Amino acid sequence: MSRKKSSHGFSPKRGGIVPGVRFPMVKSEYDRVWIKYCGFLDIDIEQFMSIQESLLLQQLSQITNCSLGRRLLGKRTPVSVEEFRHIVPTTTYKDYIPELNPGDETTLSEKPHLWANTTGSGGDTKRVPYTYEAYNRSLDNLMSVMILACSKQRGQSSITEGDRVLFNVAPAPYLSGILASGASQLFNLRPVMSPDMHDGMDFREKVTKGFEMSLRTGMDILMSMTSVLVKTGNEFSQMSKGGKISRHLGHPGEFMRLFRACLKSKFENRGILPKDIWPLKALIGWGIDTSLYRDLVHEYWGAYPYEFHACTEAGIMALQSWSRRGMTFLPHSNFYEFIPESEWEKTREDAFYEPRAVLLSDVKVGQRYEIVVTSFYRMPFIRYRLGHLIRIIALEEKETGIRLPQMLFEARADDLIDIAGFTRISEKTVTAAIVGSKIDCEDWTIRKEIREGKPTLHLYIEFNNGFQPEQLASTLHDELMKSDPGYHDLATMMEIRPLEVTLLPSGTFRDFYLQRQENGADLAQSRPPRMNAPDDIINELTGVKEEKPVAIS
Repeated sequence: MSRKKSSHGFSPKRGGIVPGVRFPMVKSEYDRVWIKYCGFLDIDIEQFMSIQESLLLQQLSQITNCSLGRRLLGKRTPVSVEEFRHIVPTTTYKDYIPELNPGDETTLSEKPHLWANTTGSGGDTKRVPYTYEAYNRSLDNLMSVMILACSKQRGQSSITEGDRVLFNVAPAPYLSGILASGASQLFNLRPVMSPDMHDGMDFREKVTKGFEMSLRTGMDILMSMTSVLVKTGNEFSQMSKGGKISRHLGHPGEFMRLFRACLKSKFENRGILPKDIWPLKALIGWGIDTSLYRDLVHEYWGAYPYEFHACTEAGIMALQSWSRRGMTFLPHSNFYEFIPESEWEKTREDAFYEPRAVLLSDVKVGQRYEIVVTSFYRMPFIRYRLGHLIRIIALEEKETGIRLPQMLFEARADDLIDIAGFTRISEKTVTAAIVGSKIDCEDWTIRKEIREGKPTLHLYIEFNNGFQPEQLASTLHDELMKSDPGYHDLATMMEIRPLEVTLLPSGTFRDFYLQRQENGADLAQSRPPRMNAPDDIINELTGVKEEKPVAIS
């Protein structure tokens, strides 16, 4: 593909925009690009549901030619949305294991363009086939993310040809690495580090190498997990105070960026922060803790994180607008249904219960739902329960003129910890308590344990920088009381403090990670789960260092 600039800025195969360009005329090239990638923000709920119905019926007609589709749909192919939702049961990944785990392509409606991997809650690898059309749609959706991340108002974006992008993402065959590689090739953007450099490189080494290279080349757009952004910002500040950052002076680009950063930080009487080195157009973050670390990310990087919601089975599902508040579902990614929390609770009590789901047109403000997706573009999933719990925060966003429901990602259903029936603690709740306590930690994991016949919430945590954990358990308990009404009710009505804290020695999570890597574990299995870690992982964490963990009261 040619990289020659056009008179309009740039025109890659998939379209593009130029800095500060507005889109005043429907017939303009720029307006067409905005409509293609961001036009879903201009439709209303009736138009959204019309697109959903059309693509669903097309999908149903296309997957009846394969054995997997026939097995899941039953004896007859539904001819309406209502019939589909009435006669076809919901599914989970175990319903696809006979076909997808061995990669039996003869059972699918179309030979996959590629296979993407992800890891389930039990640590097992899930394999997801992507058709060529679904892969291209995912790339288009990623372009929507980048355009909106660089936007401050409707019809305007600062993204342009040649922007330097650092993708701090997991390597292929994870979907993030696959899409990063595809975007680099198709959209006339310049990756700071080629996604191919992921191959054979440890993830931590890859992150470090990416920042080192961007110190030389510069960086316009950064895509990274929010937890990595926070950790990197803190490390920059500590390194600059200790003078360690001065070793990056071997290249003129490095020298000039560090020189300007040093002047700015000294003028403000603080250590060097990433924002002093890289004035970013966009900072794209993800992770359940993104909204909680929003202000801290801005302090370190000079930009608030732009958030989207995605997973391997469903691709990119929802995006923030330029307001950076709630997220709007993409009508052309999947067919969406939503299981109300009351129905979801029944499935936890009765594994054979078939939950009733609602459509996006029927969701209610303030309610939580589990997302159910049916694939488009001959992908395999039918009424597939993702296990993602979201909260609807508004039915529209008046400030931006968006007329579709706005959602926030709340938790993964399998990760919730039920304590005495009063509350279900999520990763987001615990993160909020840690952030509120102003604790600088390396990492943590929490689970329910039974002590003397009573349920306890046991947090295993490793601190950074010699933090003194005086009254830690009391502080975290108080923050949990603030952030979770159910936990507050449990503590006050039962007159108990269910939280226990164990302080892990410095280097525990690093050594765990290195040991797992040496044993051949993949990226997702090299980090302990934040929620509900099994006994073997807790035993490994508490025994990985000669120094003994410390129980905090």
